[in-house]
Amino acid sequence: MNYKLRSLVAAAVAGSLMLGFGAKAFADSTDDIVNALIAKGVLTEEEGALLQKGRAGEKEAAEKKKASSVSAKYKDGLVFESGDGSFKAQINGRVHADYRFFDYNDNKTNAALTTGNAISNSNSVSDTFDIRRARLGFKAAWKDYYEAEVVADLSSGASKLDVGYLNVAWWKPVQFRFGKFKMPMNLEELTSSNNIDFMERSFVNQLAPAKETGIMVHGAPFTGITYALAASNGVKDGGVESDIREDGKDIYGRLTANFAEIMGNKDMVLHAGASFSEGDSPEGTVGVSGATEGKGATFFRAPTLANAAAQYNGIDRSRVGLEGAVAYGPFKVQAEWMQMNNEFKTPTRSYDLNTENWYAEAMWTITGEKYADSYKGGVFGGLKPAKDFDPTTFTGGLWELGLRYSEFDASDYNAVGVGQGVGAADAQITTKAAGFAKADAWTLGLKFLPTANTRLMMNYVATDYNDIIGGATGGVIINNKRVDDEKALIFRAQWMF
Repeated sequence: MNYKLRSLVAAAVAGSLMLGFGAKAFADSTDDIVNALIAKGVLTEEEGALLQKGRAGEKEAAEKKKASSVSAKYKDGLVFESGDGSFKAQINGRVHADYRFFDYNDNKTNAALTTGNAISNSNSVSDTFDIRRARLGFKAAWKDYYEAEVVADLSSGASKLDVGYLNVAWWKPVQFRFGKFKMPMNLEELTSSNNIDFMERSFVNQLAPAKETGIMVHGAPFTGITYALAASNGVKDGGVESDIREDGKDIYGRLTANFAEIMGNKDMVLHAGASFSEGDSPEGTVGVSGATEGKGATFFRAPTLANAAAQYNGIDRSRVGLEGAVAYGPFKVQAEWMQMNNEFKTPTRSYDLNTENWYAEAMWTITGEKYADSYKGGVFGGLKPAKDFDPTTFTGGLWELGLRYSEFDASDYNAVGVGQGVGAADAQITTKAAGFAKADAWTLGLKFLPTANTRLMMNYVATDYNDIIGGATGGVIINNKRVDDEKALIFRAQWMF
């Protein structure tokens, strides 16, 4: 048999043999087939070597093509991934559509309807439909060391950057984050709004920082232990503070431990954490104003400082927080406490003002899903139904019931100099505190998750106000009437991907 004929026969035989294999078997057994043809004398060793060399080139080209290809799939969002797995990207978003219904009772000391020293909410509180949140984001990770996220907030009148950061993890226990992100305080805040236990966070969250621009070092150096230390501009929503400040930066820290994870118990969460912040504030609002958890009335207005620049020596602002959660199976109890302290001086006097808020809650997944399955890295993620809801049989889905009690206490502000109508005036306190210095709220919540990406929620929130500032002409005005409580029934249809 001459060379050309032998090559033709070899190609035909090899082709017929190879067609009998799947793609993986074909790749794995090419060498065996060629060696068998050589052994049978169909191919010479030189011809076999040429075939193997050609096949090797084809395999190399196929691997390069695979590495550069991009596949798409849906998993809690639209996910893109490179063939070699070195790059992943996700498009995600959320829409929270609310309806709020409010009811108010008249204050027993409703002696006057003029505003006086009271907070007027006449134009801000009404039954309403609302797009509470609408966000669209992009998240990417590459080379196992880098992660970035950009999220646009589309729910406000003018779109703004909600999140934008780069995370560098050359060493997993010591990672660095740069940009605008959540500061490491408050378990509620660090839990995504997609996954919080009730429709709105508690009074504690009103003291906590939110998303600020800065830098953070963080990680999980040991099983069950997380830490974070950050520095930021100290201004919510990523603002750049250009007013008078001493150092212009706030420092934040948080340390958590999950003792159940340390003990190797995967069905339980025994979470404990502590956090702090230290910095200074510019002239302006001293502390935080208080609003109800039903997103209704503002019941406490914090005072404002306009000190003379030559006399200004800053408002020292510090916060400390404690958090704990115990979860076993379908049950969870969680509590947090936070104190904000503001110290400053005016030519008239010195001030040391505390606001102390706390909450405690109990949650139950009626359908039996475990809270431990949603906990990771010191925070709770999203619950997922054991089985998606089937509308043809009305089976499946996740049901959850929750109860929360929380308190707001700014009684230090109902004091000499800063409180309306109380004590001697202080010219540097240009707007005095007003409303009620204290409030307590009960929230009852029912939640249904047809799927992991859909939530239907109903909350009933009853809030009572206490410790009126300004006497009979103080308090809160709603629809030209003084009130001392708020009852809110709120509903949400939520979709996220």
